[in-house]
Amino acid sequence: MSDPLRPIRHGGNLREAARRYGIALDDWLDLSTGINPLGYPVPPIPPDAWRRLPEDADGLAELAATHYGAPLALPVAGSQAAIRALPWLLKKGTVAIAPLTYGEYAPAFVRAGHSVVPLDVNADTLPNAVDHVIVANPNNPTAERLPRHVLLHWHARLASRGGTLIVDEAFADVDPAESLADRSADAGLVVLRSVGKFFGLAGIRAGFVLAAPDVIAMLADALGSWTVSGPARHAVRAAFEDRAWQRETRERLQRDGARLAALIARHGFDARATPLFTSFQTLDASGLQHALATRGIWTRLFDPAGMTPRLRIGLPGSEGEWARLERAMAEVCA
Repeated sequence: MSDPLRPIRHGGNLREAARRYGIALDDWLDLSTGINPLGYPVPPIPPDAWRRLPEDADGLAELAATHYGAPLALPVAGSQAAIRALPWLLKKGTVAIAPLTYGEYAPAFVRAGHSVVPLDVNADTLPNAVDHVIVANPNNPTAERLPRHVLLHWHARLASRGGTLIVDEAFADVDPAESLADRSADAGLVVLRSVGKFFGLAGIRAGFVLAAPDVIAMLADALGSWTVSGPARHAVRAAFEDRAWQRETRERLQRDGARLAALIARHGFDARATPLFTSFQTLDASGLQHALATRGIWTRLFDPAGMTPRLRIGLPGSEGEWARLERAMAEVCA
C-alpha cells in the first residue's frame, strides 16, 4: 500500500480550487463530494439547544438504534471520531484495508501501532494472519459492494480468533438491504453510520457507532462527554423522525444516481455508481478534472500509485446544474 501517513486529501476543498483556477467561489458547481445536494431541511433550533450542555440521556441513541435497526447505538462527532479512537481500543495486530477506500482508516491504525496490509475484496477467504478488516460498503470511491453473506462469513472467521470486522456504511442509507446493523451487537463486529451523506448534513458532524455493549462503553469512555452538540442532536432527531422525507429522498436519489451514471456512460466511460456518486477509471482522469475545473465544475481525482486514475462525480442539485454538467462533459469529451 502507499504511505498511510501521507497527507489525506478529501473532497469539498472548493476554496483551494477557486484560488487555483481564479474562479469566484459562488461560480462553482461543486461535485467533489458524495453528499446529497438537497439535504434535510432542519427545522428551527430551539434556544435551549444552544444554551444547555447536550444530554446523553435525551433518547437520541435509542432513536438511532431504532432508525438503523440495531440493538445499540453511540452518537459520535461524525464517523471520524470513531475512526481515530477505535484502533486504540482493539488488540494490536494486522489490519486489512482495501488499497482504494476512505483514506482515514490506514493512518489511524498505523498511529495506534497496527500493521496495515491490502485487502483483496475478491478473495474467497481471509488470510489467517489478518486480525482486523475494514470494509466500506458501498465502497468510496469505487462504488463496489460486498454481499451481506460474504461480510458475515468474514466476521465469523475474524471473531473466532478475537479479531474485528469494521463496516463503514456511510453510503448505505439509500439501499440498506446489505447492512449489518441488525448484527452489530455481535462480538467482533462494528458498524459505522453517518448522517452526512444521505441526509446531506455533513456540516453538523454527527454519526453513530453500532456495536456490542462493551465496545460502546469503551468508546464512550474514550471520547468523553458532549461529543455531539445540542444543535446537531436536534437536527438528527428531526431527520430520523421524518419518515416521509426519507422515503421520498431514497426514491429521488435512486433516480438521480442512475441518471448520473447514464450521463457519464454516454461519454464512453465505464461508470460505477452508488445513488450518491458515480466514479470511473480513465488514464486521463487528471486532464478531465482540469478541463471541467476550467469550466467551474469541481470533481474528485484519485490517482493512487500502481492503479488506473479515477474520477468521482457527485450529484447535481438542480436541472440547471444537470444541464451545466452535461454541456461541460460534451465539450471536454468531444
